[in-house]
Parts: sequence; C-alpha cells; structure tokens
Amino acid sequence: MNWLVRLEAPANALAVLTAMITPAVLMSACGTLILSTSTRLGRVVDRIRMLVAKFEELERTPSGDPLREESRQLVFEQLARQSARARLLQRAMVAFYSAFGTFVSSSIAIAVLAAVARNFTWTAVVLGLCGALFMMYGAVLLIIESRMALGAIVSELNYVARVRRLYGDDLAERSIGGPFTWLGRRIG
Repeated sequence: MNWLVRLEAPANALAVLTAMITPAVLMSACGTLILSTSTRLGRVVDRIRMLVAKFEELERTPSGDPLREESRQLVFEQLARQSARARLLQRAMVAFYSAFGTFVSSSIAIAVLAAVARNFTWTAVVLGLCGALFMMYGAVLLIIESRMALGAIVSELNYVARVRRLYGDDLAERSIGGPFTWLGRRIG
C-alpha cells in the first residue's frame, strides 16, 4: 500500500494529473486531424464518382469530337491521381488513429506507472514519442496529398486552356458569371 500513500499526497496526485493532460491535448489535435482528413477523403471519393460519370458520358458521345480522346485521357489521369490521393489519405488516417491510440496508452501508462512502478516511467515517454512520430508521418502524407491535389487542378486547367485555344476566345464570352468574371468585371 506504499503506492497508495504516494498518490494520496496532493502534490503527487496533481503531478500525475498534470502529466496526463499533455497526451490529452495531443489526442485533441489528433481528433482534429482525423476529422479534416476524413473530410478530404470524402471529397476525393465524390470526385472519383464524378470522374466515373464523366467517363461514362464520354463513352456515349460520338467519336467526331476532336477533343474526345484527350478528354478520355484527362479523365484516366485524374482517376489515377484521385486513387493515389485516396490511398495517401487512408494512410494518414491510419497514422492519426495510431497516434491517438498511442497517446491514450501514454496517458494510461502515466497514471498506472505513477501508482505502481516509478522505475518504468520512461515507458510513458516512449509511448508519447511514438504518438508524435505517428502524427508527423500523417502530416507528411497530407503534405504529399495536397501537392497531388494541386497537380490535378493544374492538369485540368491546362486542358481547359487547350479547349479554349481550339474553340477560340468566344468560349469565355459564353460563360456568364463563371471563372472568367469577378463581380461583373472581366478578368484574365
């Protein structure tokens, strides 16, 4: 019962609770990252569904359109990019969930080790470090995924520029309130 006496001292109990709060703050950060990553994953899934519908539409159109094959190629490239993004986001989610679980384990280890085995408090530090490494890995994956998203946007904009060159500048004139105008004023 020596361990119970150590925890009953107000200073020791406060120190243990304070130490347990640090992983809790990191758990909150993981939760935020998990939420935003799952939102991004949902958007990628929606984008893939839209690209599949676009591909099906292209397959039904006659082959007389000079840009049909280029459009099909763009859809295939976009599907490949979106699939790679989905895989990165899924890995990031696994990393963030692993970090979350590790921080929970770290918080529990702090409490248990403070009560039972003061000689093994390094275990909580190792668990906290592992959780931080999982968070860093997930953040790196999100950086890579966001660069892939930018690449997808750039390739689509390049395609739009080719369509505009093929059909002439009157394409911009026909879009009312679209990307070529801003507050009623023509830009670009």
